[in-house]
Amino acid sequence: MDAATRTELEAAAFRRLVAHLRQRTDVQNIDMMNLAGFCRNCLSNWYLDAAQEKGVALDKEAAREIVYGMPYAEWKARYQTEATPEQVAAFKTSHTHE
Repeated sequence: MDAATRTELEAAAFRRLVAHLRQRTDVQNIDMMNLAGFCRNCLSNWYLDAAQEKGVALDKEAAREIVYGMPYAEWKARYQTEATPEQVAAFKTSHTHE
């Protein structure tokens, strides 16, 4: 497989992941962190890092809007729930390096 095709396939997979996460507003970021070790915010940070590596002007809020499909504050107001004590405890156990 040539590099251009690989990049196209990776981009398509990324777009599908973002679309999936936009549809699954019931899945909380803390649950993603506890199960997979990353969340929507991580994905937007990785996007921002890639943009900066290429010299593309992008800020944190714009990167988050790309992933969330709306301003982050709006997503939080609509969909984010308060973390349960169990979720917080699981996060503390699984993310001792942060």
